Amino acid sequence: MRLIVNGESLTTNAGTIRELIDELQLIPERVAVEVNLSVIKKKDYETFKLKDGDKVEIVNFVGGG
Repeated sequence: MRLIVNGESLTTNAGTIRELIDELQLIPERVAVEVNLSVIKKKDYETFKLKDGDKVEIVNFVGGG
């Protein structure tokens, strides 16, 4: 399936947000995800189904000081 992730086209086999996060090697607790302009709750990452053509924005929180 093709997604637009952070403005770039991505071909993926991920069916859920959690699978996409794992594929991108991100830490689920450190990201916020929006799909087609809707913020998705962390508790829904496992079950939220992605569809071909979805626009996904992933913000990765980085600590520092």
